[in-house]
Amino acid sequence: MRMVDLIQKKKNGGVLVQEEIDFIVKGYTKGDIPDYQMSALLMAIYFNGMNKREIADLTMAYVESGDTVDLSEVTGIKVDKHSTGGVGDKVSLIVLPLVACMGIPVAKMSGRGLGHTGGTIDKLESIKGFNTELSQEQFIFNVNKYKMAIVGQSANLTPADKKIYALRDVTATVDSIPLIASSVMSKKIASGADCIVLDVKVGSGAFVKSIDDARELATTMVEIGKSLNRETIAVITDMSQPLGHEIGNANEIKEAIEVLKGQGALDITIVSLTIASYMAVLGGAFYDFETAYQELKAIVKSGKAIDKLKQLVQIQGGNPQIIDDTDQLPYAKTHIEIKALKHGYVNSIEAESIGISAMLLGAGRKIKEDIIDYSAGITLVKKVGDKVDFGETLCILHTNTDDCIEAETIANSAYTVNDVKPKQIKYIYDVIR
Repeated sequence: MRMVDLIQKKKNGGVLVQEEIDFIVKGYTKGDIPDYQMSALLMAIYFNGMNKREIADLTMAYVESGDTVDLSEVTGIKVDKHSTGGVGDKVSLIVLPLVACMGIPVAKMSGRGLGHTGGTIDKLESIKGFNTELSQEQFIFNVNKYKMAIVGQSANLTPADKKIYALRDVTATVDSIPLIASSVMSKKIASGADCIVLDVKVGSGAFVKSIDDARELATTMVEIGKSLNRETIAVITDMSQPLGHEIGNANEIKEAIEVLKGQGALDITIVSLTIASYMAVLGGAFYDFETAYQELKAIVKSGKAIDKLKQLVQIQGGNPQIIDDTDQLPYAKTHIEIKALKHGYVNSIEAESIGISAMLLGAGRKIKEDIIDYSAGITLVKKVGDKVDFGETLCILHTNTDDCIEAETIANSAYTVNDVKPKQIKYIYDVIR
């Protein structure tokens, strides 16, 4: 078997069989196939796509390239969730304690942020002492006893995907739906979950910009789950503007606390309750979505949800007092207000620009070796649809850096203010089952 022949086959619209896909993934991971040949194949896939069987085979080749998590010792139906990434996306911080309140085990593995999208592990590590590197034994113990645990992804989880993703990032092949779908699902399959709820973001701050592409991606991932015997639901949610009012690690911890206390912004509350409700249905706690949704709202109102978050912080080594006193979280020394330059209504907030601005302030990484400033971030005072007067504050930048000019410029340009009030943004576009 020769790589050049497989490139030619896919270039001509052919279908790769399982043995050929295994040969490609193993060969590239080992270093036997050079970058230039893998790049050619990725571009052929970008233009000619892959069928359902090819995508499922690629997913399993990724899974089998490294370690898998054995959750057989965890009792009950293990439910996981995954977001395709966005700005201000702190949904995992909210749904984990919510679903655990229902007695459904959530064994969560999450990643770190890179570029304009944040990482759940970075956010949790803004809580002093919070340990995201539990042993396998402690991880399983916590899930069985408390119904929840969260750790960083193993370095050897789907290593083939990591290596191929790095190549996609520099060859303009990131936004290929078959490649996105296999990448996302391989990590979820390798993480050992029985059922998966996917939060597929769509809009300016997401990898997928159009609703049609989002539906195609969601459908593809649900089909992968089905073909690999994992019950999967995909919820398509809005990322045309940042989710919630806070961007940045400690900032987003504060906002997650607000949501679990029943005081959160409408968009992040609705999205989080929707994702958690489908997780509760897949976990067997409810037969239908509406009943689950109403019960989870009641759990938030009762105070059980915020108590569960406090328990999560405590069992993973963090200081639970921060749940009641968020002033103990990291706090930036400099706060810069971005003012409106005209009267009108906020018509749009370019989510990716806000994410890039937050990264420049220190909240994110340009490269994976960069050090995060947990206190840096942005507070969105105004969201799409809000009325503003000249000189009113649109957003506030939080930072410890001295040079913020570029971040200020980008944040300012992210806002569009016009005379006409825009239509209400839909928070949930579709559900694919």
